[in-house]
Amino acid sequence: MTIETLFSNPPTKQYKGVITSSQYLTMRDGVTIAIDVLLPKGLPSEAKIPTIMMMARYWRSMELRMPSPPNKAPIGPRENVPDWLLERGFALVIGDIRGAGASHGVNRHPFAPEEIDDFGEIATWIKNQSWSNGNIGAFGISYEGSTALYLASTGVNGVKAVVPQEIEFDVYTDVAFPGGVPNDSFIRVWSASNQRLDNHKTSDLFPPLARLMVKSVRPVDSDKKSREMLKKALADHQQNTDVYRAMSQVTYKDDLFGNTGATLPDFSIFRVKKAIEAGGSAIFSWGSWVDGASAESALRNFNTFSNPQIAVIGAWKHEMSADGNPFNLPKGKPNPALHQQWEALGQFFAQTLIDNHPPQGKILYYYTMGADTWSKADTFPLPNTTMQAWYFHSGNRLSTQKPTEKEASDRYTVNFETTSGKTNRWMTQFARPVVYENRATEDKKCLTYTSAPVDHDTQITGYPVVTLHVASSEADGAFFVYLEDVDETGYVRYITEGQLRAIHRKISTEPLPYVTAMPNRSYKRADSSPLPIGETVEIVIGLQPTSVLIKKGHQIRVAIAGADKDTFAKIPATGAPQWQIWRDSVRASHISLPIIHS
Repeated sequence: MTIETLFSNPPTKQYKGVITSSQYLTMRDGVTIAIDVLLPKGLPSEAKIPTIMMMARYWRSMELRMPSPPNKAPIGPRENVPDWLLERGFALVIGDIRGAGASHGVNRHPFAPEEIDDFGEIATWIKNQSWSNGNIGAFGISYEGSTALYLASTGVNGVKAVVPQEIEFDVYTDVAFPGGVPNDSFIRVWSASNQRLDNHKTSDLFPPLARLMVKSVRPVDSDKKSREMLKKALADHQQNTDVYRAMSQVTYKDDLFGNTGATLPDFSIFRVKKAIEAGGSAIFSWGSWVDGASAESALRNFNTFSNPQIAVIGAWKHEMSADGNPFNLPKGKPNPALHQQWEALGQFFAQTLIDNHPPQGKILYYYTMGADTWSKADTFPLPNTTMQAWYFHSGNRLSTQKPTEKEASDRYTVNFETTSGKTNRWMTQFARPVVYENRATEDKKCLTYTSAPVDHDTQITGYPVVTLHVASSEADGAFFVYLEDVDETGYVRYITEGQLRAIHRKISTEPLPYVTAMPNRSYKRADSSPLPIGETVEIVIGLQPTSVLIKKGHQIRVAIAGADKDTFAKIPATGAPQWQIWRDSVRASHISLPIIHS
């Protein structure tokens, strides 16, 4: 069974065109939420069809500077998957979340309880419509992908299938503070984008052509002339929480997000685990080895929730519309192709919402970079995995042989000019491609350890883990570790990375509220401590999961840095940390690689 199974039998095209209406729905507390109802044109009056929901943070519907195309969903310059689904006999309901777009109310923080409750009310309303067969699904990428999964927690009977794509499962570790290091570029840009949208201005993250085409958020039908309701929505949005300002007050996972009274775990998916499992919706997760922590998020879905599940992990940019595999030419077509992704979406919804044949158990499809192949598994990490230690040695060598020296170390002065670029895994959320250029020059700013050429093809699939025995001249710091492939020509390809702020180094014995193979850290204030200056400590850093084939003759490299200047905050803000990294028989710094045996 291969990846093609997911799109081998998509629903056929039945309709052409769309009938669009928009309105406000009044919620239990009086706040009105703007929705678009999209029905296939020519739908018989007696027909009852399933509905797909999408709740949008970035405008459900757009008013263009030119006449909108007839018989098309009014979604602006986005990929037209809604039209594709409509043609195949699904209704769509697309809404602006509370505090955004044309909806009223205040956005206190992402995924606030009142926002999630709105999703349940809208789903209940859908079930009572004359065209509804009572079965509801949801899908979306990024924020909208998380809203799809949240819909599964609302307890509405009839929500049978959700498709979260490229999401963040744990807001703290997966996007805002990977390894406890502030992802300053994302927080700043995402906050500024939201502020523009909440003032009914196009986001700077929209592509240039889209910014020219789009005038504003689209008012609902009854408000097109007066726009009084839109003005009220705009007034409400002025009370939305400033994300960047609130996030700047957070260092620890139990810090409050601004004056909201909430912490980042309070708006992370895992908080509704029991409700998602109780609802029983089938889950179809999508992630990418090179898009933020989206692969890890898909695996957390897969391993945490008892729901029937399919998970797919490829190597594409955030919108899944272009390849991001560092072993391929940049910006190529994704694998599977975009039309195949839509076919998989349609096939899944047809099976769950029409045929009432949800998937049984759990199945994972994962792509292996460097091999350009897809594989299937029902557990992850894979059962045929051996964690193989590769040790740091003199001469910047990496070897499976453990060091024998009684005392050996390397010194490194942190270079704050190191960067992973501006088209990396953390910036593709800015509607950018994922492109990692040759890292050979950048590696000269890092401390590197490189293996001899491997004597056979070697598959690494799972969670690499680095153990450093290090003494620092500063009480804090940020450790960045990159796993790389070096080919015969010396070209250095990025594979994956991990980072850790030194004050968060303590391994926690407190069980996490979800399943992960990453080192267990609470990131809470009580578990933090400064580095003892000049004293050696052990620091364990989990890298983002990956699947890659290191071909015979290629070399494995570990590159260590103390900064990623274009992405993460500078830690510490002042000073020039000097590190002593030990690599002797007692303090054997190394990377453990998940090697797959066929």
